[in-house]
Amino acid sequence: MPRNPIRILIVDDSPDVLEMLSRKLAPRGFVTFTAVEVAQAVDLLASEAVDIVLTDYKMPKVTGLELIRHIHSHYPRIRVIMLTGYPTIEGAVEAVKVGAEEYLTKPFTDEELFRALDKAVEKVRSQKLSLQKAIPPSNPYGLIGSSPALQNVCNFIKKACSNDATVLIEGESGTGKELVARAIHYHSRSERAPFVPVNCSAIPETLMESELFGYLKGSFTGANETRAGYFITADGGTIFLDEIAETSLSMQVKLLRVLQDKQVYMISAKSPRNVRVRVIAATNKNLQALVDQGNFREDLFYRLNVLPISIPPLRERPEDIIPLTHHFLKKYSQEINRIPPQISDEVLDAFLAHPWQGNVRELENLVYRLLLMCEGDTITLSDLPDYLRFTLKTFKNLTRSLAEVELEYIKNVLDSVQGNKTQAAEILGIDRKTLHHKLNPRSGLPTPKE
Repeated sequence: MPRNPIRILIVDDSPDVLEMLSRKLAPRGFVTFTAVEVAQAVDLLASEAVDIVLTDYKMPKVTGLELIRHIHSHYPRIRVIMLTGYPTIEGAVEAVKVGAEEYLTKPFTDEELFRALDKAVEKVRSQKLSLQKAIPPSNPYGLIGSSPALQNVCNFIKKACSNDATVLIEGESGTGKELVARAIHYHSRSERAPFVPVNCSAIPETLMESELFGYLKGSFTGANETRAGYFITADGGTIFLDEIAETSLSMQVKLLRVLQDKQVYMISAKSPRNVRVRVIAATNKNLQALVDQGNFREDLFYRLNVLPISIPPLRERPEDIIPLTHHFLKKYSQEINRIPPQISDEVLDAFLAHPWQGNVRELENLVYRLLLMCEGDTITLSDLPDYLRFTLKTFKNLTRSLAEVELEYIKNVLDSVQGNKTQAAEILGIDRKTLHHKLNPRSGLPTPKE
């Protein structure tokens, strides 16, 4: 048997067909698994590494098309060949549309079967070779990945670098908004000037004005010396206002004045101070929706939204998951002075199937954790936290509501962090109040705004 044999899952409700196909494939060196229904096939996919799936079309309860959709969504590296005794052009088109490589009509000849398999095997081996040699594709801005979505972000960064226009970066928590802001600053003509990041959600409302604009000595109790604020510190460069949606309406008025007049009033100062600062703001919320709700000033929104950049969540650019994984593996292996371990195909499949609610930050933290915990030379499924290993098994029960599936996932995340709700909320990309409400939907608490 070859050192790394191709592993094939055969799915058909006829035991005779399963036996016949297994008997044909064994002499060719294939390792085969069989399932008589889709639910059994899903369980096998969650527990075994599979390269190719041969599946019947018409089966009781759940059809082969639904299985192909599941594979295409959760195991995009698995190749699928559809088998059917009920050939139609519409069926063939639908099968290919949802992810099948080939469409064979029963009864098919051995030549037809192995010709289809040879094509699938070639793609599997080519893909495995490319993964083993994977060098994280990069760009001048240090962003890892090659997905069309990321390339679109890079195009916007390039446009932003050629001018000093205000930029608004929107994206879920953990997508890399500050990384994009830094890329804009350090590839613009102000690259040698200061880059000042400010987390607006971390500054108490009572201190926001003094932190942003500064104050004179004696302005208030404890003001023992004159202190420049963040805007003055960033003069000539860039100020990055992260979580801009967390600022109060009164502070938004003052920010609007700075953007319009290019002047800052330090607390207790009698005259303004001119500043030449590029403003890059970021938010994980929909500012337009907040404007419509009256929770964010419309005039400030338009001032900020001159050059908008939207960073898509990691689940919408799965092509970047493997390159990012290798990048973080190399980065943290160097930090802890160890040879980077290999990553099994099963782990990569699990990564591709995971929804990554915490986006790139969640992936980075997980890779670092795996490096610290893995003692062998290969990261395998057994090294993964339970919530990641068992994410895919929720498919087998198709009668559950979305709320039930969500609750199970949340509980798995909590288990993975030993019940730490703050850490779980960060991974999930929600706040603690929302997490509490999702865990206790009948608590009587109103659904918090995110």
